[in-house]
Amino acid sequence: MRRRMSPLLAVTVIVLAACGADASPPDAPDATEDPADEPPTPDAPPTTPDAEGDQHEEDDEDVEAVELERTDIATGLEAPWDVAWLGDRAFVTERDRGRVLEIGHDGSFTTVRTFDVDPAGEGGLLGLVAHPDDDRLYAYLTTSSDNRVVRFEPDEDAEPEVILDGIPSQATHNGGRLAFGPDGALYITTGDAQDQPASQDPSSLAGKILRIDPDGGVPDDNPIAGSPVWSLGHRNVQGLAFDAADRLFAPEFGPDRDDEINRIEAGANYGWPEVTGDADVDGLVDPILVRQPPEASWSGGVVLTDGAIPQWEGDLLVAALRGRRLYRVPLEGGEVVGDPEHLLVDTLGRLRDVTQAPDGSLWVLTNNRDGRGSPRDGDDRIVRIGPADG
Repeated sequence: MRRRMSPLLAVTVIVLAACGADASPPDAPDATEDPADEPPTPDAPPTTPDAEGDQHEEDDEDVEAVELERTDIATGLEAPWDVAWLGDRAFVTERDRGRVLEIGHDGSFTTVRTFDVDPAGEGGLLGLVAHPDDDRLYAYLTTSSDNRVVRFEPDEDAEPEVILDGIPSQATHNGGRLAFGPDGALYITTGDAQDQPASQDPSSLAGKILRIDPDGGVPDDNPIAGSPVWSLGHRNVQGLAFDAADRLFAPEFGPDRDDEINRIEAGANYGWPEVTGDADVDGLVDPILVRQPPEASWSGGVVLTDGAIPQWEGDLLVAALRGRRLYRVPLEGGEVVGDPEHLLVDTLGRLRDVTQAPDGSLWVLTNNRDGRGSPRDGDDRIVRIGPADG
């Protein structure tokens, strides 16, 4: 059992905006992530969380909370989508421009690669991840004909190597998140590319979570021999997060209702388009958490593991676009325990991703310049949340 904190999070006035445990609002139209013509929610100044925060029962020991602060790592970005680290070098993708940027310690950035992408709708340059054992980066991008995964060395001019192509693409529902698992395999999320039945077709790469070897081969222990399909029945997954016990979690966009967080198992079927949300249908796996699009529209997420924020250790953090907030989802044994906490509510606007930096802090990516937000001076930005003396 995890041991929860008793003296709860102390924060400075500049840090995090939080609200109490949430209740799902009525369904609201949301054809994709967030209707382009939806009136934007005005950003509000940050507020100080209640001194008691979210109460969790103590097991045996207290966890000493650290004081947190929020600081800008980089500003002036345009629709950043993902961050990857090679050692202490940080790289970020810009969706529409097709650029991979290296972020300097002073917040400056340098273009290390520009891809020819099709940025229509939700496509473009999306996920980015570093190989755990060498100096290559892997990127997920939308071309004029497909979605594909390529790998390249940021300090070399050689043509990127195509690892996997032929992933169906459309203006919406392209998936795009990448993660290396503890097993050394590369996990890839894809959307249904507006072809809903394809999510249930095991021969299609659409609406799936895929698992391949770093060189593009298919692992021998995949559920279907010779196939990269790891799980199916997905609508549009844009997040992947492993916990310390190697369990995999995936935030997923629903249609006009029921955004999901799923715990992913090999060969499992998550129901789309037959069902969405909690359906309790034999042979289909229900999500571990459901919320509605106006407060969710989840994208990237991370489970804090050996991090610098002990009061959040082992919790799932998830970025919300339309919801304009950061979720902290407490986990025990792969299940949600208690009510998620809402952070940064209407403070930074639309949030695309949250990831753990090498120093154990969290980096949060805004997406107010993705065509659906309300940009402010300095947007888009990468924001660090971590110990005040970090």
